[in-house]
Amino acid sequence: MSIGNANSPEEERPSTDDRSEDRLVERPVEGPSIGTALKKARIAAGLTVDEVSSTTRVRIPIVHAIEEDDFTRCGGDVYARGHIRTLARAVHIDPAPLVDAYDAAHGGRPAPTPAAPMFEAERIRPERQRPNWTAAMVAAIVAVIGFVGFTAFSGGDDQSRRPVAEGSASPKPAPKQSGAQPAAPIPQAPKPEPSDSAIAAAPKDLVTVVLTADTGESWISAKDHNGRLLFDGTLNQGESKTFTDKESVDLVLGDAGAVKLFVNGKEIKDDFQPGQVERLTYTKEDPLPGEPQAG
Repeated sequence: MSIGNANSPEEERPSTDDRSEDRLVERPVEGPSIGTALKKARIAAGLTVDEVSSTTRVRIPIVHAIEEDDFTRCGGDVYARGHIRTLARAVHIDPAPLVDAYDAAHGGRPAPTPAAPMFEAERIRPERQRPNWTAAMVAAIVAVIGFVGFTAFSGGDDQSRRPVAEGSASPKPAPKQSGAQPAAPIPQAPKPEPSDSAIAAAPKDLVTVVLTADTGESWISAKDHNGRLLFDGTLNQGESKTFTDKESVDLVLGDAGAVKLFVNGKEIKDDFQPGQVERLTYTKEDPLPGEPQAG
């Protein structure tokens, strides 16, 4: 009876099945590329490249390039990742595995920006300066001293010049005249009576009556042939009134003795008494022959 090892060399060698399993773990089966996955998903969704481009706003040449795994036309890794996400959502697939595949093939995602520089920027930001009240007070005191000095310096010149200016500006009062009599009022010349030439110039086709208050005032009233009132009032001494009408003039004299009367260029000489009231009517034919008139 012989004694040997419990395990033979054949038992220690791995079986063929175990080696095949190790080879499957070490070399996994790779899936489709990013472009191929996007293209298959687009075709499965029944979409054309033009429709995907109009929906995502990604240009048609870039869509074709990405489906062929050409990312050089995207303009950089950031834009490429964005286009992959946009196209994946448009064809209804999950964009995360595709973005991860892109990062694995292109060196991974860039490291995030550390927060330290941001805090450094906050530290170097200049602090808000408080107002320097000491400097402001010093400047105010200097300004007040300068103003007082300027006023004191220029005040003497003003005082030396002021009497001359006041003396030249103030007018001297006019000397009072002693014993001067007030000027007598200038008498107004009486209004002239109608001249013979003015009376002779009376129009022939009208009745012309001229009244002059000679020795005193008199109330008079004058109307035309239609009874329209031409004048109704007092004629003061020295005043004259002229009335014309194409047919006749009716007169009422309150004091006929104080009035001179001219009809159609001729003076009427009647013995009117002072205070006597007369009612008279004259036409173009007056004064008639035989009536008293100035010779």
